[in-house]
Amino acid sequence: MELRQVRYFVMVAQELHFGRAADRLHIVQSAVSQQIQRLERELKADLFDRSARQVRLTPVGERFLPEARALLAAEERARAVVRDLAATRAGVLRVGTTTGLGDHLDRVLEALAGLAPEIGVELVAAPARERLERVAAGELDAAFVRGDADDGVHPRTVTARGAGRDALSFVPLWQDPLVAVVPARHPLASAPGTIALADLADVPLVLTERRNNRPLVDLVVAACHNAGFAPAPGPRPGTLDNNLAAIGACGPTEALWTVVYAAHARRLNTPRVAFLPFRNPGMELTTHLAVRRTDPPSGVDLLLRACAAPAESGALQRDG
Repeated sequence: MELRQVRYFVMVAQELHFGRAADRLHIVQSAVSQQIQRLERELKADLFDRSARQVRLTPVGERFLPEARALLAAEERARAVVRDLAATRAGVLRVGTTTGLGDHLDRVLEALAGLAPEIGVELVAAPARERLERVAAGELDAAFVRGDADDGVHPRTVTARGAGRDALSFVPLWQDPLVAVVPARHPLASAPGTIALADLADVPLVLTERRNNRPLVDLVVAACHNAGFAPAPGPRPGTLDNNLAAIGACGPTEALWTVVYAAHARRLNTPRVAFLPFRNPGMELTTHLAVRRTDPPSGVDLLLRACAAPAESGALQRDG
């Protein structure tokens, strides 16, 4: 029995579909089918019922599934022990990042360098759910995430190869205010200062899909409803660069709008759009640092101290 075969079995059991399982594993469907067939031959039992239109676990497969998950969890724990030891020796913190951290990230890294110049940082960009899974599995030492600690961006059952969401702690760091992005040639951008959400009631909104960023979408849509309108849907969202280009291309009599984090806006050099702070209260999200609840890796405490450093502070001194 190979761990690869067990991993493929668990994925198919979760999806109950060989094609979707193959997509999540980033391999072709035939490879998944072949490895599971080999596993079934070795176990001398069918794990899946393929006779119906939908793939189903057999009674043997249902009994085998929790044991398979436990086996993969044991594998990850063993790997995590080795990774933590190697990272400690190398003095490297592996930190998951999210888009739009902007000058917050610069400040944290500068403060950490002042606290512990011998510690290096490896930054890993990944979707929110994957970041949390990798922290729980020990593949990352910590990760930045946005939203309330009980929000959907932090799933209540993080399927990190058997590790649950309860394995994580979420430490609040700072508030990330949002700003509106409108065309620089539009009258909305002519008046300096802030903007009210009600001013955007008739302007189509370009916003990512909710499944990609639930806290952000929920915040913006709820704020629009509180301001007395439902946001008019704009064109299908693309990358941030493409969205900003589309907004900047609007003429004086037409417009689109979106939102970005203020910390990110300060880093964007896009003269064809204007960034306007909101007059409406509450247009912000909390950024947390997700860490393992028990046995956090060496250096996480220093990272938390670096996150707490004020923007104007210089290098910090380590406690003697």
